[in-house]
Amino acid sequence: MEGAYLDHAASTPARPEVVEAMLPWLADHPGNPSGSHAVARAARRAIDDARDLVAALVGAGPGDVVFTSGGTEADNLAVDGVVRATGGLPACSAVEHPAVLAPVADAGGIVVPTDAGGRIDLGALAEVLSAVDGIRLVSVMAANNETGVCNDLDAVAAVLAEGAHEAVLHTDAVQAVAWIDLTVACRAAGLVSLTGHKFGGPKGAGALVVRSGVPLAPVLRGGGQERERRSGTQNVPAIVGLGEAARLVVADRDATVTRVGALRDRLEAGLLAGVPDSRRTVPYGTQRTPAIAHVCFDGIESEALLFLLERDGVSASAGASCASGAQEPSHVLAAMGVDRASAVGSLRLSLGHGSCDGDVDHALAVIPAAVARLREHDRAVGSR
Repeated sequence: MEGAYLDHAASTPARPEVVEAMLPWLADHPGNPSGSHAVARAARRAIDDARDLVAALVGAGPGDVVFTSGGTEADNLAVDGVVRATGGLPACSAVEHPAVLAPVADAGGIVVPTDAGGRIDLGALAEVLSAVDGIRLVSVMAANNETGVCNDLDAVAAVLAEGAHEAVLHTDAVQAVAWIDLTVACRAAGLVSLTGHKFGGPKGAGALVVRSGVPLAPVLRGGGQERERRSGTQNVPAIVGLGEAARLVVADRDATVTRVGALRDRLEAGLLAGVPDSRRTVPYGTQRTPAIAHVCFDGIESEALLFLLERDGVSASAGASCASGAQEPSHVLAAMGVDRASAVGSLRLSLGHGSCDGDVDHALAVIPAAVARLREHDRAVGSR
């Protein structure tokens, strides 16, 4: 059936080159990289090569890269690792991924509000740092997973330098990798989380970049892999795939950003023109990645809309994939001050490296009709 996959922010397909790079390590090279024989050493060299590529992606040294099972583990390790190493408190913005919010809450940390665009409120952060002693980690995402809104991490780092110079800046860059040059955007962050399946790599492969001098205690302990920062036998095929995805995204990011940004703008403009009582969730002028169109439709519920869209071949989401099926509106929209009536009718359409004009054409043919059908149904029910 003809369709449009518009949920790349949840997971984007692995690139063919990534699959090709992984296959030999799945089938032909069984070595454990912790071993000493030739087969094991080959696996270790493959990991080292991937480490070089991931380090180049972020502008870090190869020794700074700690391979993890994905973004969630990387975020948990960043928060829990610094808290354990320093005994201090963490703080984060109110729109962070639950993989940051949950460990911050467990550590008794502070949640800092955002502005209407979903960016951390720098004034509120400064007040928190002056009022609360012992904050040793501040986590602010590079790009939001629901709206694509970007934070100015250099500005955040300046606030930390003024109010809590001992605090480490961590950024969840999971949604930024495919769209933003992390060597510039994340240069002020001591800790950077990423995961492969958001930029053409495999699921189950991620990394935490830990810059030199950042205090970090391990969460997973045992065999002492990853310089004793994350024990466990490394997933060689997935790490090789992550490295290849990092190489590819650096090589073609600029062209992809231009092409996908034009698709997103056409999709968003078409929806706003074709659906009455619809609005962009993110205020105009707010910096965001080129991949996400986030809109709110009055008078409908997202879950009902998603059901109709799936039937007509459009794969989308109401917000973060981790919150799929939740009845409560997104915590991200709540932090931005979006009223509940609007939030329950929100829709996230996210594009990726494989998106094309046909995806946008299909979505623009299906979504306005689906919204109209839901509104007509509600009017019919209400008139009985």
